[in-house]
Amino acid sequence: MPERIELTPSQRRRCNRLIKRLCANYDDGNCLLLDDGEPCVCPQTISYSLLCRYFRNAVLPAEKELYA
Repeated sequence: MPERIELTPSQRRRCNRLIKRLCANYDDGNCLLLDDGEPCVCPQTISYSLLCRYFRNAVLPAEKELYA
């Protein structure tokens, strides 16, 4: 996968639904992987590009149409 992939608004909404439903690191809007004692907003939910390697590798493949 290329390093930086831009998302359309529709793709972003679909990704956010996937994150909320399937991401093991998503907790009430925050990313557990980035939590260092202070809550950290999930960067993937506020971005129009694919940033998170965990999302790309573990969550996104569940949505075949977006993954393609």
